[in-house]
Amino acid sequence: MATSSSPPQAGTANAVELTGITKRFPGVVANHDIHLAVRKGTVHALCGENGAGKSTLMKILYGMQKPDEGTIAVDGKQVTFASPGDAIDRGIGMVHQHFMLADNLTVLENVVLGSEKLHGIGAKARAKIVELSDRYGLDVRPDALVETLGVAARQRVEILKVLYRGATTLILDEPTAVLVPQEVDALFDNLRELKAEGLSVIFISHKLGEVLSVADEITVIRRGTTVGTVVPAETTTKQLAELMVGSELPTPETAESTVTDRPVIEVKNLKLLGEGGRALLDDISFTIHEGEVLGLAGVEGNGQTELVDALIGLKHADSGTLRLAAVELQAEGAEAGRKTAGETEEITSWPTRKRREQGIGYIPEDRHRHGLLLESPLWENRILGHVTEKPNSKGVWLDLKSAQDDTRRIVEEYDVRTPGIDVTAASLSGGNQQKLIVGREMSHKPRFLIAAHPTRGVDVGAQAQIWDQIREARREGLAVLLISADLDELIGLSDTLRVIYRGRLVADADPATITPEQLGSAMTGAASGHLEQDTDQPAHTEDAAPEDEAR
Repeated sequence: MATSSSPPQAGTANAVELTGITKRFPGVVANHDIHLAVRKGTVHALCGENGAGKSTLMKILYGMQKPDEGTIAVDGKQVTFASPGDAIDRGIGMVHQHFMLADNLTVLENVVLGSEKLHGIGAKARAKIVELSDRYGLDVRPDALVETLGVAARQRVEILKVLYRGATTLILDEPTAVLVPQEVDALFDNLRELKAEGLSVIFISHKLGEVLSVADEITVIRRGTTVGTVVPAETTTKQLAELMVGSELPTPETAESTVTDRPVIEVKNLKLLGEGGRALLDDISFTIHEGEVLGLAGVEGNGQTELVDALIGLKHADSGTLRLAAVELQAEGAEAGRKTAGETEEITSWPTRKRREQGIGYIPEDRHRHGLLLESPLWENRILGHVTEKPNSKGVWLDLKSAQDDTRRIVEEYDVRTPGIDVTAASLSGGNQQKLIVGREMSHKPRFLIAAHPTRGVDVGAQAQIWDQIREARREGLAVLLISADLDELIGLSDTLRVIYRGRLVADADPATITPEQLGSAMTGAASGHLEQDTDQPAHTEDAAPEDEAR
């Protein structure tokens, strides 16, 4: 593996060149002497663990923040950006991980919004959108209502939106996080079209296999500085992971089965109706036992969010029942906590707080909306969702000292990288925010854990820690509903797999034999029933350790 960490050479045909970028915040240096050169007509991947400084660096390039030191050059000319508008004017566009589209507007209206002076809002704008769509193979329909589009189609609209504004360098932040394998392949085809037309792409990702397959060059950032730039043809996934975090790439495989015959959560004939009587959830039934991880696969928008809301009590089903194993509270001491009593009781009408107090843990899919108070300190976020439980409360009073002490424990045990517990949650990187949430939920020893995209947007090191926590709790009898867009994670961690499509459970599969491609087909509605391994397709477990075959 050939690596280079020296500043880029002068005279090369670079679309963008960052030299000696340093950015400081109170108590932390986010970027230190970073060098990044992106050649014209290439896909340049940017990798690094959470908190490494990738997001800060891209915000500097996109004009959202100013560097304390260093320079930015675009097409060989040094520039200074005071706002994203300045960056857009110099041909730099950014597609954020969380899409920024208005659901109630058409594609055309979303694309021209804020850029009406370019091509108007009528026939000329429509013609430009169609031209860009055809040229880059984006398959975007100008008159489609955004709320009717799937995740992959929305992403293509976001890409077209920056192209419409004249971008020649595109920053894509975790673009494959919510795509199934077939959609990832289509996105990579789009990126190759962009590259063929001379455009440059900065591809930010934690999925190292994808990075190696699509990038022309890869720059790795660790602890705020560049540690090297490598060429994929000369680099393995293992070497890339070691550059990123100094250790080998973790795998989600779970070797031994811990499933018992004792049900923890029973969902029967659950139905949830939306506007106009449309079924958002239609006759959902499943049981998760002690020590079992049930993996739920599905393209986003097919009922996963509504199912989670119904389980945690944010929405109440129109029909059907939820039952949770009855609880026995253990005595104080080493064995303190909750223990399943063996029988189940109906919880369909229970409010959210009672469900939480009785042992339902929740790692939300959107940590900003449902998992954190971003402008509050870490210790207040530790209390969130568990106000009435120890160590956060003593009788009817909050126990702030105990909550603060326990926050320090979580920060240490879960490697939450922060200057202290008094900083706001917003000041943490996405991965460190996620580790705080996981630490908070696991600290209350849940019996049933709803884990929605638990490792989305986190680096391989943090990913391994979260997997280890889920595996350890599973061994101790935790029942888990795992929802994830990472199919390798779903297959590796799950004991049972189900597929949700248009609000119905349409397929099931054995994680020991299913492949991500087969699972992806069912997620798009192309397959249903029990998914069997194709005889001409290798099993997913061929690359797993021998003991994994004993699952």
